[in-house]
Amino acid sequence: MTANEDQEMELEALRSIYEGDECFKEVSPVSFQFRIGDLEDTKAFILDATWPETYPETAPQMSLDAFFNNRISAETKQLILSKLEEQVEANLGTAMMYTLFEWAKENQEALMENHKPIVTAVTLTPSSEVTTTTTTAKKKEKKEQLTKAQKRRIISRTDNKGELPRGWNWVDVIKHLSKTGGKDDE
Repeated sequence: MTANEDQEMELEALRSIYEGDECFKEVSPVSFQFRIGDLEDTKAFILDATWPETYPETAPQMSLDAFFNNRISAETKQLILSKLEEQVEANLGTAMMYTLFEWAKENQEALMENHKPIVTAVTLTPSSEVTTTTTTAKKKEKKEQLTKAQKRRIISRTDNKGELPRGWNWVDVIKHLSKTGGKDDE
């Protein structure tokens, strides 16, 4: 068999094995992403694999450059890639993507044992945590401040008849009230 026939057969097998699996993503017919671990797991990572033209006779290109992996240190990434390279060398010449993905799943704990999440300036929190912290803090919400240009645009808006909204000119309202008087004047 040629390399392309091997790739087509492996691609078909991967599609059937991982059909409906949210961890597996086919980016293109020769490029895949596989998430090892749950989304909420701090030790989860996404493995990118791309087949060169001569795959499986040559090794697939493996990387951990996905944005999802930003919290993983460079040393941990290097360790994972070196361990995967050992598996690639052992399986060279055969269809190995399923084997690599499953090996990474089985050895996730060992691969991530020295992992300490990198804390960045932006941390995402579930919406339920956000609501509880804002209610306990009871901070006063600031009103939105409009610029003069925004205020002018609001004032210059007219209704569907081409008339300005009622009360748009407060001077006219004051004049009207001074002529008619208030309820107390009766």
